[in-house]
Amino acid sequence: MAKNNFSNEFTYKKFIDNGKDDEFDRLFDEAIQKARKNFGRTYHMYIGGKEVDSDSLLTEKSPIDGSVIGYFQKGNRNHARMAIAAAKEAFDIWKGVDYRERAAIFRRFAEVLAANKFDVAAMLSLENGKSRYESIGEVDEGIDFCRYYAGELEANRGYARKTNLGESKQHVAAGFQGAPSNAEKVSILLKPYGVFGVIAPFNFPISISIGMSSGAMITGNTVVFKPSSSDNMTMLTGLKIYQLLKEAGLPEGVFNYITGPGSEVGDELVVNKGVSGIVFTGSRSTGLNMLTKTYGAGSQKAFIVEMGGKNPAIVSKTAALDDAVSGVLSAAFGFAGQKCSALSRVYVHESVKEEFISKLIERTRSLKVGDPISKGVYIGPLISESAYNRYIDSIEKIKESGRLLYGGNPVNTGLKGFYVEPAIAELRHEHELVHKELFVPILIVMGYKNFADAIKMANDVDYGLTAGLYSKNKKEIKEFSENIEAGVVYINRAVSATTGAIVGLHTFVGWKGSGLTGKGTGSKFYLQQFMREQSVSVTQG
Repeated sequence: MAKNNFSNEFTYKKFIDNGKDDEFDRLFDEAIQKARKNFGRTYHMYIGGKEVDSDSLLTEKSPIDGSVIGYFQKGNRNHARMAIAAAKEAFDIWKGVDYRERAAIFRRFAEVLAANKFDVAAMLSLENGKSRYESIGEVDEGIDFCRYYAGELEANRGYARKTNLGESKQHVAAGFQGAPSNAEKVSILLKPYGVFGVIAPFNFPISISIGMSSGAMITGNTVVFKPSSSDNMTMLTGLKIYQLLKEAGLPEGVFNYITGPGSEVGDELVVNKGVSGIVFTGSRSTGLNMLTKTYGAGSQKAFIVEMGGKNPAIVSKTAALDDAVSGVLSAAFGFAGQKCSALSRVYVHESVKEEFISKLIERTRSLKVGDPISKGVYIGPLISESAYNRYIDSIEKIKESGRLLYGGNPVNTGLKGFYVEPAIAELRHEHELVHKELFVPILIVMGYKNFADAIKMANDVDYGLTAGLYSKNKKEIKEFSENIEAGVVYINRAVSATTGAIVGLHTFVGWKGSGLTGKGTGSKFYLQQFMREQSVSVTQG
């Protein structure tokens, strides 16, 4: 197998390393102004390369201040069926395109995305409330996915190989019945399934959307793409993906962009027998509901899903506390806790617990809450009123059953968004909030005396996405590595305890209720999930 010569984009780091942070801010601010000038427009769906409209519209507003970003089509089941039909038609041609040409298209897409990175990042910040630093990092990740997967496809020569004749001779020598003769030529292939429904989340509408969609398309499948279109709307970035794919030369019908409620569009993708696979990132309840509906409708599909997390970290008595505080702070409160990999519970050895809490509260006080477009703001708004209500309800439960150590209040920024303080609390491990995914900036701190008990508590949830440890004890590091039930494990990582997977370096995979296939994004095994294996044996007479 050839080598995948891949390197990450790392835009912000490059600006900082070259002393050009002012230039970074200037480019981002200019892109914000450009994006705001386009607010309030009406947009189409795109099916088979054609503009398609519906009878009614969805209004998307910025979570930052309630400004109307745009009006989007409220697609229904019929539109979903149209998109599926267009994708099926395009599949007949796309599946036969040489893998090198498919890889080249996605390399071009990565270049087009890189050339537009500040415009896309600005659009992303306005649409879901990320800071400029998080947004540019997300666009970089989308670029990385395309380049990495193109490299993997090329390195594996399109996932086709011929059986070695020497192996056949060994089977004959061993006396296996039915062993192939020297005249039998066998090819083993991985072939695309067909049409994939890609159902994207609000929190990473560029990187996750591109990662899921490119994984499907680069392997020869076609896509019906549905961005988040209900309570948490991120439809404009989804449209931008379509536009840039078209600019990169992707044939019409390979990527179909359709907006509409999950109860209509999403449900049709799940139950329609013309869809061969579903790629989904979102809540566990929604993911399991999709599985139930699919098989209940007699529609078998490939399912590639990431279904959230309730991610733990352990801080040992031997931990470098300053590193632990930095990593916990970033993982718990970055993007207001609205990441599937966000840290929501931390188990701290009793001997260092009070010192850790004191340092953590001191650092948390310095975090600025406000308009994420502004420089220096760390925590922007929650995505919606329902997320805000979930935060308020959780704080009330903490006050009733535990101890609120810091935060827990709404923040008046003067903007029409849902802004809240990061919260730090103590609860018993058995409390429901310790086990339930919240998707808000609330961190639960709990003490422990025995390291084995800490691991047991860390594993005592339905999820298994990410986990972190801070310890200088080699025995503890080994015990944690061998026994923690999570797909992404970080040890002594000061930059973040549980978040920030890097394409090509960390695989991002969910165990237990966080995933299904046991394979992760940004890894050497991801693309194989979008194909099914076939052996073809031809005997020459």
